[in-house]
Amino acid sequence: MAHERSKSRAEERERLERSRERSRERKEKERLMREKLLQEQEQREREWKEREERRKRDWEKRMEERKERERLREERLREREDSRDKERERRRDDNFRDRERDRDRERDRDKDRERRQEADYSRNREIDRELERQKEIIFGKAKESSSDSEPGDIDFDEDEEEEEQKIERMRKQREELYKKLGLERDSSQVTPATSEVPSGNNTPTDSPAPASRPPSQSKSVEQPSSPVKSRSGSPRSRESSSDSSTRRSRSNSRQRNQSGSSSINSSKSRGSEDKENKTSKPDDSKNESEIKEENSSLEKDENVPEKEKKNKDMFSDMFGDNFAVDKLGDIHSGAAENPNLTDNWDDAEGYYRVRIGEVLDSRYTVYGYTGQGVFSNVVRGRDAARAGQDVAIKIIRNNEVMHKTGKKELNILKTLNDADPDDKYHCLRLYRHFFHKNHLCMVFEPLSMSLREVLKKYGKDVGLHVKAVRSYTHQLFCALKLLRKCNILHADVKPDNILVNEKKLVLKLCDFGSASKVTENEITPYLVARFYRAPEIILGMTYDFGIDLWSAACTIYELYTGKIMFPGKTNNQMLKLFMDLKGKMPNKVIRKGAFKDHHFDAACNFLYRDVDRVTEREKVVVMPTINPTRNLQHELLGEGNLPEDHTRKVTQLKDLMERCLMLDPVKRATIDNCLMHQFIREKM
Repeated sequence: MAHERSKSRAEERERLERSRERSRERKEKERLMREKLLQEQEQREREWKEREERRKRDWEKRMEERKERERLREERLREREDSRDKERERRRDDNFRDRERDRDRERDRDKDRERRQEADYSRNREIDRELERQKEIIFGKAKESSSDSEPGDIDFDEDEEEEEQKIERMRKQREELYKKLGLERDSSQVTPATSEVPSGNNTPTDSPAPASRPPSQSKSVEQPSSPVKSRSGSPRSRESSSDSSTRRSRSNSRQRNQSGSSSINSSKSRGSEDKENKTSKPDDSKNESEIKEENSSLEKDENVPEKEKKNKDMFSDMFGDNFAVDKLGDIHSGAAENPNLTDNWDDAEGYYRVRIGEVLDSRYTVYGYTGQGVFSNVVRGRDAARAGQDVAIKIIRNNEVMHKTGKKELNILKTLNDADPDDKYHCLRLYRHFFHKNHLCMVFEPLSMSLREVLKKYGKDVGLHVKAVRSYTHQLFCALKLLRKCNILHADVKPDNILVNEKKLVLKLCDFGSASKVTENEITPYLVARFYRAPEIILGMTYDFGIDLWSAACTIYELYTGKIMFPGKTNNQMLKLFMDLKGKMPNKVIRKGAFKDHHFDAACNFLYRDVDRVTEREKVVVMPTINPTRNLQHELLGEGNLPEDHTRKVTQLKDLMERCLMLDPVKRATIDNCLMHQFIREKM
């Protein structure tokens, strides 16, 4: 028994020992397992930390690269804006210089015209004075010759005087007359002053006795007054007088040849011959061919150019029947303009140099200059084909790009006019178009001024009355309705492109140079003038008719308050002003934009780019949330106490603008909703 008990105790001890051994082994295994797990966990943690550090470094690197790209992009944008501003300034300076040069040229042209008029006036006065002086001289000489040729003074005892002595004596008399007149003797051009005096008599060789001649001489003495009459006569009368004078000179030459060949047999014939020699003998030294050449030169005098006439002695044919003086005080129609003033019709930018008084297309007389835009300049004219009706003529710049843009605008205007034959939808009417010196010209109905000018004249800094704003808003929405009907986007709605008539009651939407079909829109952040640019354009989203409605709402606000609604200097500032009024832009709208990275980060936080006032460097402020800071109701009502009906209309206007200025284009009101709004339907 004892042996068994001891044996059982030993077995019990062995069992306990084995159990202890197993427990120790188990604990050791557990310890090793824990250590292994800890090591693996530490390894995983180290790997995770390394991954996180790498991810963080990569993220920081990407952010740095993105910031660098943003910085470079902003620099490029600033450089582009600066270059555009400089280009605009340069163009403005060039246009100013061109206008100054045109004004200087116009002044020079006026001065030249005045100088020519003064020269013509002084020349004609000098001719008149010289005519009067020569008339007095001729009358005096005629009296002397008549007294010398009276029958009682004729010496019949000079039968022995030879013909050569008589010719010499007459030549001396003619030389003395030329000296008194102050003229040089020129036998090829100058006709003696007294040679034409007896030509009206056509006296044959066998003339009456000297006793019967004085009456005919008194007739010939009155003949020098004919040049004065011919000055006011018609060219036909001058030509007839020239022909008659040439016929008389030919008959006289034949008479002189006959008298030269015949002998002087009696004292009566010597007396008549002596008288004829006193008046017509100076030309006896010429032969018949010279006389014919002289007569033919007189006949061709009408066809001689003006310059050759001026080169002749101005008194050469003054006392002949064929002498003609230009009309007093008239400017010669053939006078050419200065070629330096008309050699180029365009300025350096391709704009047409408009001249007041110029006639376009043989019917439009330019009488005023309206202004100049990016695509064209506009003038005012009168249509001669429509009894002087006023028109506005838009002259497109002369280059290929502007020509294509002008043709596109022309097609859009034709589409709109065809869709509105009764002129009910307040879009500018196009009458016709034509080409003038390679410029496309479009003729429009005449209007008075733009809404920008209306604001400056009637509502500067205070705006217009709500009645006028309601009327203008209704008409503007009608124009936008016609655009939507024709699937056309205006893409440049602003007060400058809205015109009113003379009474400021009718409004017309104009300037379709930026317009396009809704299916042809191009993603660009610079479409529409910046103050009237919709948020979807800035973000690079697809857009439709909502951009014109947004621009119209900004225009309506400006009409009522007289202030620009969103006066941002950049697209980034424009987005900030939008959200100051409407709150943070929805993330789903932001993610649709092609240019969202320019203004928002990956978490759709707004990246506001501002300039530090101290360092004057650009800084980027991350704005996760933006709360509205503007109260549209307060801005529209102002601080004054308005009548109840006025306040009601302003409240309706505020509601209409809230609907038109939704940041999400999908939620924005349609043009039909706007036309059915209470602000439009209810009158005051």
